[in-house]
Amino acid sequence: MFGQFTAFTRQFSTRRLAQSGLITRGFEEFFEAGQRLPTKKIPTGRAWEASELRQKSWEDLHKLWYVVLKERNILASQAEEAKRLGISSQFFTNKGRMVKCKKTMARIKTVLNERRLAWEKAQQTIIQQQKKNTKIIGAEETKPLLKDGESALQVPELMTTSIPTASTTTTAV
Repeated sequence: MFGQFTAFTRQFSTRRLAQSGLITRGFEEFFEAGQRLPTKKIPTGRAWEASELRQKSWEDLHKLWYVVLKERNILASQAEEAKRLGISSQFFTNKGRMVKCKKTMARIKTVLNERRLAWEKAQQTIIQQQKKNTKIIGAEETKPLLKDGESALQVPELMTTSIPTASTTTTAV
């Protein structure tokens, strides 16, 4: 069981793998460089901008969410360890890094919400177009082609029955 868990968690440790070249597993993943508390200031980048995130695919945003979540867990673990050891917060602060993580996560949620709203608007537009087309033609109102949750058109049952082929039909000679 633990072997499966470590194999799963190994794929999310890309940042530390790129920095140190070491593979960490289990509880060690909640601490940077195998140390309970950082001994030197680690240079970090900036928070992701929403404009940059809008260019990413859903899968990339999903992966980035978990990378940032893991970073937040590392920072929270370090803060708790400092508190446990009685280290004053003025000597140990990662507030800047935590703020960057929170901003990035909030921006990911914003981008995903924008996509959800755009999808809902597109669905409403399709329904309105279908209603408009049925009024122009004068036909009775039809149901939308796809219902919520369906990913493909349903084939009527009559269409799925087998059609006799030439080999199964008998011909009189």
